[in-house]
Amino acid sequence: MSLDLNSMSKDELVALRGEVDKALKSIDGRRKADALKAAQDAAKEHGFTLAELTDGAKPTKKVAAKYANPADASQTWSGRGRQPIWFRDALANGASEDDLAI
Repeated sequence: MSLDLNSMSKDELVALRGEVDKALKSIDGRRKADALKAAQDAAKEHGFTLAELTDGAKPTKKVAAKYANPADASQTWSGRGRQPIWFRDALANGASEDDLAI
């Protein structure tokens, strides 16, 4: 299949892009389903379910931000894990955690 993209109008190209995006999502969905089936079959072959192998682990949910950088509000931190550099610098410069709280 060969398409002459240079001869297509902008509307035709946008429509083609939409079709390509749908086709890619469809392929990804089928590949994920195939991978899940293969994983379930492998687990079953060894006498387990996937839930037993993952100990019922579920994906973690994103935690809401608790602190924001006063110099750049797009930089936030949930208060979990390592402190971001901007947070440590602010504390070192005399700010309190309450000053940085959202």
